[in-house]
Amino acid sequence: MNSLLLAALGVGALALGYRFYGRLITRWAGLDLDKPTPAHTLGDGVDYVPAKHWFVLFGHHFASIAGAMPIVGPVVACLFWGWLPAVLWIVFGAIFMGGVHDYLTLSTSVENDGKTIGDLSESVLGRWAKIVFSIFVLLTLILVVGIFADIAGKTLAGTPQGVIPTFGLIPVAMVVGLLVYRTALPLLVSTAIGLALLGGLLALGVAAPVSLPVASAATWWTVILLVYGMVAAVLPVSLLLQPRDHLASGVLLFGMAAGFLGILISHPQIKSPAYVAFSSGPGWLWPLMFVTVACGAISGFHCLVGSGTTSKQLPRAADAGRVGYGAMILESALALMAVIAVSAGLYWKDLPAGVTEGFVFQQLMDQSTGGNPIKAFGAGYGELTRAMFGATFGALIGITMLKTFVMTTLDSATRISRYVATELLGETFGLRAFRNRYVATLLVGVCGGAVALVGYQTILLVFGSANQLIGALALIVVTGYLTTRGRRWLYAAVPAVLVLLTTAAALVYQLMGFLRPPEGKAPNYGLAVIALSLLALALFVTCKGVATVAGVLRGRAAARVAPGA
Repeated sequence: MNSLLLAALGVGALALGYRFYGRLITRWAGLDLDKPTPAHTLGDGVDYVPAKHWFVLFGHHFASIAGAMPIVGPVVACLFWGWLPAVLWIVFGAIFMGGVHDYLTLSTSVENDGKTIGDLSESVLGRWAKIVFSIFVLLTLILVVGIFADIAGKTLAGTPQGVIPTFGLIPVAMVVGLLVYRTALPLLVSTAIGLALLGGLLALGVAAPVSLPVASAATWWTVILLVYGMVAAVLPVSLLLQPRDHLASGVLLFGMAAGFLGILISHPQIKSPAYVAFSSGPGWLWPLMFVTVACGAISGFHCLVGSGTTSKQLPRAADAGRVGYGAMILESALALMAVIAVSAGLYWKDLPAGVTEGFVFQQLMDQSTGGNPIKAFGAGYGELTRAMFGATFGALIGITMLKTFVMTTLDSATRISRYVATELLGETFGLRAFRNRYVATLLVGVCGGAVALVGYQTILLVFGSANQLIGALALIVVTGYLTTRGRRWLYAAVPAVLVLLTTAAALVYQLMGFLRPPEGKAPNYGLAVIALSLLALALFVTCKGVATVAGVLRGRAAARVAPGA
């Protein structure tokens, strides 16, 4: 199959989904488009700050949700199960599940003073549901902070050319923030100035790479990034977060546009098989491929961003569809490009006879020789854009784009963790110290540092399932919320059930592997306990959600019968 045809079909389907189904759910959700948003009614100049324009907030939201996983997950899925299952899940999962999840959690938070999804669960499912859900969310966010700090630290140690652009973006973003909010310059002019300065930083980084003169450079970069994340998490969003993510989204959109333009120009044939096997590598296609692709189709982390930072900055309620549903569709387009990059830009298993140039997918993914999904994506992206940039520079653009995602997600995850810690520890448990944003942020930074420096690799085996579980539980909370307000709810409940069943099946599959490992390996009882705990959490919140919906429906039925009794 030609890669251009696959790209056209995939992007076309996503565009149609945004145009038609996206409009339907924004109408069904019932958000009052004329009511002022929390950014205006609760404006505090720090967290609740209306974005200058919806596209500025779109940049923050997209850059925050699109971490490494919409690239890494689809690349892994393509290798083990084939590009066709991955593409079908990416496209239809985003339209009917991921976009629904992202929009509803954002709009529900906007209706409720910008509260996080964990805090919202109390009003829908009760106090204990909130406590259990919020503890799980906080622990997951701390894991995200630690993982992304570690990834970014190792990236800076391995690519010293990226140090100046990475940290130079901070003062550039502040300059752009001042231009946008304190001067009369048009947004387009301020953005152009910021991107020009960022381009200069990229050139300077190549000319003057920065390496730390210590043996453990990656560790020191990780600590520096954790400190940066804590500082950024308490600064006013208009000073750093909004303008920085706006500029970062420019880099990301440029990288995506270049990738699809490369497909248009070179349109190589797809070299990987459409279908590999039902059971391959990590396990069965269902349910494991669905939790592996994760962010490319639906991700629980998105609801934490939407109800955490984005809902507090939304300038108008009418912009929620563009930001929430639209960013999910764009992220799925990124995942689609990642699939095409490795399936059309790389060869399968071996170089064909007579071919002396090119990269082999399996070799770039071989961990024993330093391979990984990021390396495979970078090489495939370089091949797609070779006609424009050459293979080497194209690969550098691809990796820079992915590194930008990682940095923005680190910043946003730290701030959201602070919100959840304040809501759970400061308000629910009444620990006054954690109502202070500096204390809450310090807790998150220290715990995230422990994760990054002590090690998290073992926990990653269940991290994908945990992420998807948050998405399923968020949809259960939203379903209960919609039901209690007499609105349409099935379009939220069906994805909730499907994602919950898939995640539960993945956890059971992994649990059996932990308890009955292959011959020669010892059982991993620690991970088995984590998997069982996640299943218990899912069961508890699901029972609460079902009871809430059933109670509302019984009440309505009784009300209909009563007049004729």
